[in-house]
Amino acid sequence: MKRYYPWLMAIMGMLVLLTSNGLIVTGLTAFDESLLKEFDWTRSQLKMRDLITLVLAGWLGPFIGAIIDRAGPRRLILGGIALLGAMYFAYAFVNSLTHLYLIHVGLGVVLVAAGLNVAVIYVSQWFSVQRGTAIGIALVGTSLGGMIFPPLAVHLLKTMDWRTAFMWEMAIPATFLVIAYFLVHSPSEKNIKPWGADKVAAKAVADAAANIATLPDLTYRQALRTRTFWALATVAMTTFFSIMAVSQNLFLHMRDLQFTPVQAGSALSLMFGLAMVGKFLFGMLADILSAKVVFIVNLLIMASGAAVLATMRPDLVWYALILFGLGWGGLYTMIQLLAVNAFGLSSAGKILGTVTLLDATTAGLGIWMAAKIFDMTGSYKPAFQLVFVLIAVALVMSTLVRDERARLARLAS
Repeated sequence: MKRYYPWLMAIMGMLVLLTSNGLIVTGLTAFDESLLKEFDWTRSQLKMRDLITLVLAGWLGPFIGAIIDRAGPRRLILGGIALLGAMYFAYAFVNSLTHLYLIHVGLGVVLVAAGLNVAVIYVSQWFSVQRGTAIGIALVGTSLGGMIFPPLAVHLLKTMDWRTAFMWEMAIPATFLVIAYFLVHSPSEKNIKPWGADKVAAKAVADAAANIATLPDLTYRQALRTRTFWALATVAMTTFFSIMAVSQNLFLHMRDLQFTPVQAGSALSLMFGLAMVGKFLFGMLADILSAKVVFIVNLLIMASGAAVLATMRPDLVWYALILFGLGWGGLYTMIQLLAVNAFGLSSAGKILGTVTLLDATTAGLGIWMAAKIFDMTGSYKPAFQLVFVLIAVALVMSTLVRDERARLARLAS
């Protein structure tokens, strides 16, 4: 069991993201129509909640990143999941925009404590080799959340009011909190070596014998001075704007196209299902092929999906979601993997936390701006056209990414 424990931890990373991202980022969208009907809010007023959540998560990212580097992820994960359950309980009693926005302040803290950065660093600690595959497995959780929770909410809303449905869904973080308490641990806590540590150690000895230098990790300040950091940050900002603008408005967009609530929920499941395939598939390919090449291919696929989505044709929307979801899934994995590979793990918390500050801010803006554009024009078409342009910008920036650790080693020699 000890030998394969790291792979169990990759699955635990997946469950962390399934619970946190799934219930916050995607699980709430199926409730949008019910909330709009009861409170008579505009779409942009409702979607301001997501802007608050993601901007707060982004600005807290670098500070929490420093805590990850020092204290480890276990306490953050447990605290974040507990807070998630409390916020879902509070959602069942929401009665105003102010109340809604305060709840989403709490959910922003959850996304930092038990979100992407913590899960990636947590899983990376358990793997010295095959890290791309492991991160891909963990990030599958975000897609599983999109596949599971919107249809679950649609099903619950058929038999109960939305407030009662929130109370039922509160059981999900409560259950996972118990599981995480017993299973989420670091390698030092379990006295288990990371996967492939012996091979890496043997290679280090062989490299030393052959006078081959070990690649150094970059400090946070060194990383900020590289073009790779800013290229990855730009890709993250533009694509997360696009991803969130589409996914968080997709349910309402499908309803505008006269699809049923079940079909709208299925659209989210399709897109996130393909994203799940992309995360795992492209994570594995990155262990075999050049991660940068896989990165660029992901962006090309995603851009194709965005172009089709911008046509606004109901008969093509399913093909657009297939391409968009598949490209997004692989891209999600590649950004994290390329950052860890380029800069190392020593300052990964601060580096990924800073990227999160930037991309979460634009992601929140994407959700709100798409809704605001709809309020002003009565259509999502201009928003989806903007999405295509931003992904094209990301494609250009992706060509500037390089291995900064290898470059630093060459300069030192």
